[in-house]
Amino acid sequence: MLPRVAIVDPELTLNLPRRVTASTGCDALVQLIEPFVSSRANPITDGLCREGLARIARSLRRVCEAGTDLSAREDMAVASLLGGLALANAGLGAVHGLASPIGGRFDAPHGAVCGILLAPTMETNWRALKAAGRSVQRFEEVAQILTGNSAAGALDGFAWVRELIQALEIPRLGSYGITAGEAEALGQAALATSSMKANPIALSGAQVAELVCRSL
Repeated sequence: MLPRVAIVDPELTLNLPRRVTASTGCDALVQLIEPFVSSRANPITDGLCREGLARIARSLRRVCEAGTDLSAREDMAVASLLGGLALANAGLGAVHGLASPIGGRFDAPHGAVCGILLAPTMETNWRALKAAGRSVQRFEEVAQILTGNSAAGALDGFAWVRELIQALEIPRLGSYGITAGEAEALGQAALATSSMKANPIALSGAQVAELVCRSL
């Protein structure tokens, strides 16, 4: 389902509740990081992701603190649009791979699920890539954009995401009734999703299940 026209008006979001702003903002963040590190990333989507990530880095926390800040709302609206364009052309990854079956089986907001899964998924992909002798430069660049520090490493990026998720009060998966007993089935279901096809490296069912356990 691809629209012929999309009207993106940040003024329509000024009265969005903080919880919804935080959840949807997390989804926008994930929808920029996953295409940027995906196996299908390309120069066009890279540019979209870099611009979107810079906007989210400066405005997501701000828009949750001051919902009527039109400048911050505009940043988030543009970033969300850029993420949509990027994911449509470069795919997503394990965060959305898991969010799909979780959302289908539990009453859990999609964006909040994506938010709590983001840091552990980034770290798992980073470690898997390093173990395979593959480049992790993309994760370093994400960290540098998010922190605003050109010397930041991947670990700094993971820490930035964790701090953001805590500040936005994003619930852990256990708050939706998800338990460790569901992790294996959710991991297997995630492997069958289209989102997993663009993950930067193939993960096992056990690795994906572990992401659930680390997010409970």
